[in-house]
Amino acid sequence: MTEEILTLPGPDGQERRVRLSNPRKPVWPAGEDSGEITKRDLADYVVAVEDGLLRALRDRPVTLQRFRGGVNGEEFYSKNPPKGTPDWVRTVECTYPSRRRHPQLVVDEIATAVWAVQMSTVTFHPWPVRADDTDRVDELRIDLDPQPGTGFAEAREAAFALRELMLELGLTPWVKTSGNRGLHVYSRVRRTHEFLDVRHAAIGIARELERRLPALVTAAWWREERGERIFVDFNQMNRDRTIASAYSPRPLPGAPVSMPVSWDELADVTPGEFTVRTVPAIVAERGDAWSGIDDEVGDLGPALGLWEADVERGLPELNFPPDYPKMPGEPPRVQPSKKNAANWADDGVTPAEAPGRAKSRTRVQPRDPA
Repeated sequence: MTEEILTLPGPDGQERRVRLSNPRKPVWPAGEDSGEITKRDLADYVVAVEDGLLRALRDRPVTLQRFRGGVNGEEFYSKNPPKGTPDWVRTVECTYPSRRRHPQLVVDEIATAVWAVQMSTVTFHPWPVRADDTDRVDELRIDLDPQPGTGFAEAREAAFALRELMLELGLTPWVKTSGNRGLHVYSRVRRTHEFLDVRHAAIGIARELERRLPALVTAAWWREERGERIFVDFNQMNRDRTIASAYSPRPLPGAPVSMPVSWDELADVTPGEFTVRTVPAIVAERGDAWSGIDDEVGDLGPALGLWEADVERGLPELNFPPDYPKMPGEPPRVQPSKKNAANWADDGVTPAEAPGRAKSRTRVQPRDPA
C-alpha cells in the first residue's frame, strides 16, 4: 500500500482527513536497539500519546525536526510552514534574534501532529511562549546536559538538587528525560518577562546550583571549563532556542522518547526504557505525569533575584550562542585557552569591537569562570 487516509477528530466535532504516503517506509531501520519503526508506526504513536503531546505543544509556535529518508538520512529544521500546509493548520508570526519575522506552525490538534509525521517530522520543538504573545515567556526550561565522564546518574542527582532549589524559589518543577542521557526540568511561570529576563533567571539558578554542588554542576559556557560535570544550559532560554517537547521521539537508535516522569519515578528510571514502542502502554496504564503542569504557575521574581545578587557581586553576563548577534555586556566569544592580549581587554571588549584602541592598552584579563 502506497497511501493511507487517516480520519482524525478535529474541533467542534469536525473530522480531519490526513494522507499518509508510503506508510510502510522505515523511519528507524531495524537494528540491534529496536525493530523497524515505520511512518505508520510513528503516526500511531503520536495518536496514542495525544493528550500529553498536545499539552506540551498546543498554542505554541513549533519548529519541526524533519528527516529525508528516515533518521539516518538528511536532517533539517522547518520554521516556516512547509509547502502544502493544510488550510486548517494555525500559524503565528514570530520574531527572531535577527529581528526577522515570519510565521511558524501551531500544533493545536492531533491531526496537525500526524500531518507533521507525514512531512517526515520526528521531533517537535515548541517555543516557551503562547501564540497570543510570542515575546512573553510562560515556561522556564532547565536543560541538565551531561558532559564527558558523566551520564544519567549524575544528571538525576543534579535534578533532585535543582528541584529543591526551585521549590525554595516558589517554582513548581516538572521533570522529563531528554531522550538521550540528560534531563529537562520545567516550570510554568507567569507571563511577566521576555526572553532575556528569563535567561537571566536561568543563569541565576545555574550559578546557585553550581555553588551548592561545585563538583557535580557547572554553569560554564565553554566546554573546556566544564570538566566532568553536568552543564546547566541557560542558553536554552534564548529566543528561538527550543528543546524537544514532552513525548517527542528523538532521532537516536532505539527510537527513544523525551518522557515526563514523576519525581518519585525518577529515582528508578533509566532513559532507554522510554521508546516509541513502550511509551503508549505506560501512558495508558498511569496517564500523563505532567497532567497538572498548567495548574502550577510560579513567579520568576525570586529566581531573577539570584541573577541580580550575582550582578551586584560583580559576576558578568555570560556568552550567548555563536549564531546570536553580539549582545550588550556579553564577554568576547573567545574560548578561555585562546584569550590573549590581542582579543581580550580590561573591560572585556576586544580591539575589533573598539576600533582605534591601541594594542598597548590591552592585556590578558582573567574572568570568573562562573
